Amino acid sequence: MAVPFRRTSKTAKRKRRTHLKLAVPGMVKCADCGEYKLSHRVCKECGSYKGENVAK
Repeated sequence: MAVPFRRTSKTAKRKRRTHLKLAVPGMVKCADCGEYKLSHRVCKECGSYKGENVAK
């Protein structure tokens, strides 16, 4: 079984793991109430979508 010849340094290990992170969802402000919401979704606070009230 193969084993590494040298120990992996902290820098090399961290460079390899740079893509292992949480992604922040795309939040935008609601045009009606100003609360943050996910883009292309109905606002949970006021129930509007594209300026129209769609949820009660």
